[in-house]
Amino acid sequence: MPVTQFKNCRILRDHELVREDLWVENGRIINPEELFYVQKRPPAFQVDCRGSIVAPGFIDVQINGGFGYDFSFDEDKTEEAVSVVARGLLAHGVTSFLPTVITSTPETYRKVLPRLNKRPGGEDGAGVLGAHLEGPFISREKKGAHPVQHIRPLEKGFETVKEVYGCLDNVAMVTLAPELENACDAVEGLTERGIVVSTGHSAGSIMDGERAFKSGARFMTHLFNAMTKFHHRDPGIIGMLTSKRLPLHELYYGIISDGIHTHPAALRIAYKTHPNGLCLVTDAVAPMGLGSGRHHIGDMDVVIEGERALIEGTDTLCGSIVTMDGCIRHFMHSARCTTVEALEAASLHPATALGITAQKGTLEYGSDADFVMLSDDVFVRATYIAGRQVFAAPGQAFIHEPVQ
Repeated sequence: MPVTQFKNCRILRDHELVREDLWVENGRIINPEELFYVQKRPPAFQVDCRGSIVAPGFIDVQINGGFGYDFSFDEDKTEEAVSVVARGLLAHGVTSFLPTVITSTPETYRKVLPRLNKRPGGEDGAGVLGAHLEGPFISREKKGAHPVQHIRPLEKGFETVKEVYGCLDNVAMVTLAPELENACDAVEGLTERGIVVSTGHSAGSIMDGERAFKSGARFMTHLFNAMTKFHHRDPGIIGMLTSKRLPLHELYYGIISDGIHTHPAALRIAYKTHPNGLCLVTDAVAPMGLGSGRHHIGDMDVVIEGERALIEGTDTLCGSIVTMDGCIRHFMHSARCTTVEALEAASLHPATALGITAQKGTLEYGSDADFVMLSDDVFVRATYIAGRQVFAAPGQAFIHEPVQ
């Protein structure tokens, strides 16, 4: 494929915004010095980015659905749900995601998981990096909106995991409560198969979290939400952020930056305590993108009031309706962080947590040309996957001009 030069932009590279051109060939970022001095050929096309910030495409590792679809319910529409959500995410700068399935029955996992195939992104939507299975091995006390009747113990550790989920080929991440009996055996079995284990929906202590981490867990699911509240005598798994027993450079955590699930002060505490492990997640549910009103999700009735998604008749949050670009803007404002730090929390950090930085999460030479063009106030102008424009905001299309 011909080489394209993206000029007049500020690229997020090496933890700073630099005024450089971005060069793309065959869907990957290339080194222009190799092009000029070794291959001795010019680009075939140029794109004027009109002063945009060019950042790696965003990666959402926890999203339950959106645009009227949910990944945990109505198994016969799983492919349709993935397709609709994948397309809708492009408008928000998301180029890769983990469709998330909450606590369900073994029968549901066996129907849904084969349909959550890993697939590259493109004009049809963001890429699927694998499924995130949030449950059913969680605390009944900290179940949140998960159906309690489907929560299960880990009677035989990893053997139970295999019995409940069935085939693990399409699984990228699993959330479980570290205090459960035989949890460490489950963690070891999953990590040996390259699956990221996240601690969450937990009533456990800091020691429970540390044991799981030493067994291979590397992530925490929506920090502060559905876990033991911080206490000065036992901070719960939240305390892992400052543990002296753990190599913190290997610990990552998701956080919902929507102004509802996490107070701005809590966002600032997490950011100041362990900024390099912070991964923005939406935890979005089916009504995301639908607006206010009453919606039916699986066997639950959900009411959307402004920015809140509640189980009807309760004050229980059932997920968020925030988009990833909205998370970034709120995080910048609440945590008082830099634009670079906020953008990396939606790209570099989740890619590092998943172990895929050779392909995603950066704009280094050789990485996939998945990127997003942004205004200075972090609104999406255009989204690119493999160097091709797959979304443009109204009036924001960027033209590939042939080089004469």
